[in-house]
Amino acid sequence: MKTLQPTVVRTRMAPSPTGEMHVGSLAMLLKNYAWAKRNQGQFILRIEDTDKERELAGAVQEIQQVIHDYGLDWDEGPNKNGPYSPYIQSERLEIYQQHAQELIKKGKAYYCFCSKERLEQMREDQRLNHRPPHYDQHCRHLSASEVEQKLANKLPYVIRLKVPAEETITFTDLLRGEISIQSNEVDDQILIKSDGFPTYHFSVVVDDHLMKITHILRGEEWISSTPKHVLLYDAFGWDKPIFAHVPVFLNPDGKGKMSKRKGTVSARSFLDKGYLPEAMLNFFMILGWARADQREIMTLDEYVNEFDPSDLSVKSVVFDLQKLNWLNGMYIRQLSSAELKKRLDKFLPKDFPREKLDTILPLVTERLITLADIGELTDFFYKDVIVDRPAILKKADESLVSKQLKETIKILTSLNNWNVETIEKLIRGLQVEQDYHKGQFFMMLRLAVTGKKATPPLFETIAALGQSLTIQRLSQVLSVITQEVL
Repeated sequence: MKTLQPTVVRTRMAPSPTGEMHVGSLAMLLKNYAWAKRNQGQFILRIEDTDKERELAGAVQEIQQVIHDYGLDWDEGPNKNGPYSPYIQSERLEIYQQHAQELIKKGKAYYCFCSKERLEQMREDQRLNHRPPHYDQHCRHLSASEVEQKLANKLPYVIRLKVPAEETITFTDLLRGEISIQSNEVDDQILIKSDGFPTYHFSVVVDDHLMKITHILRGEEWISSTPKHVLLYDAFGWDKPIFAHVPVFLNPDGKGKMSKRKGTVSARSFLDKGYLPEAMLNFFMILGWARADQREIMTLDEYVNEFDPSDLSVKSVVFDLQKLNWLNGMYIRQLSSAELKKRLDKFLPKDFPREKLDTILPLVTERLITLADIGELTDFFYKDVIVDRPAILKKADESLVSKQLKETIKILTSLNNWNVETIEKLIRGLQVEQDYHKGQFFMMLRLAVTGKKATPPLFETIAALGQSLTIQRLSQVLSVITQEVL
């Protein structure tokens, strides 16, 4: 076990309400949550809602709800008291303006009055000359009087960072070690947009500092942006947090970053498909990290007690759906009968015979991969069955199957004590007495009463269907096979 940090650990997750929360973001949130809790620190939720054009109605509430639905919570953030509120960026605009003005006074930032048309022409010229798209610093050297005059004339402006020339920007990544880049490769980024809202890169640094964030665990796609953040920390003269850039999830086929083009990727969608939140969390835990004893199934408390971000792999990991399905099935079968029924409630089809749930559920529990499977696994108990004549006659001719059905109907009709034991005794006795081929006979019966090749145990299924429905279905198949109606 590694030595824990001596200072109070404060981590954060700062989602943007411009879309549904990605499973990768939820997994990252879990890491930040666990590291704070392991160190008796605080986990902060901050909503970065400064991109008002792309913000979706209700997304702020949904972000909070999906976190809670996964069984997690935050110590400080929306709807909670905290010493650094507000935790929604659109409510912190004055703070960003004050800090931007501080950088201007220090000579670390400047007003830029370039029009949209000029910037577009500049980028086009750069493209034609095969130069990288950087602001040409046209307004960087305006005199104080020129700036004052333009402000007096109420010309639209943005505020840009004055990136130092010919300097090496260096930061340490907890997983990758020291990373350096030349300042000439960094643009004079915009800090405050013309609408008065901050850019992401500016607001995230200001908020992380003011909220005393000590560790920033985020996706590796942010490595290229980190030099911009380091420049801001240096411009303000602030201590930098510890950075750890975690590899992204790869699509289940192992090709490319997990994206919507290869299927649904929102954290909510997996719950809607019937994955248990605790199974999902366990899955996130073992992607790119392993506990000392290599055990894969663990509780949230066990994960918190052992997780250390420095143990994370630097290799991207495949979002292995087979492993997730295995885990989810394991968690489903660990639930008590009462809890499983509670979890299944919203996944039961409207026409499901709920009065039969106690009889049917034990027959399919072992076959549940997700809660949503309950519909497909049980539909034959209460929906009409389509007779698959070719499948039923695959290993026997019409005459033999007709004989088998008639005899089965006869013995089941005469049965007064309808239970698994008596049903099995009679049907097995018939098979032995008539020397019917086991595989053919029992598969024929399975197809006849359920319409499926794979079902729960045959005799338990027949018992659950009931005497009337079982005989009705056998008779229906007999009618289709022989074109007779009993």
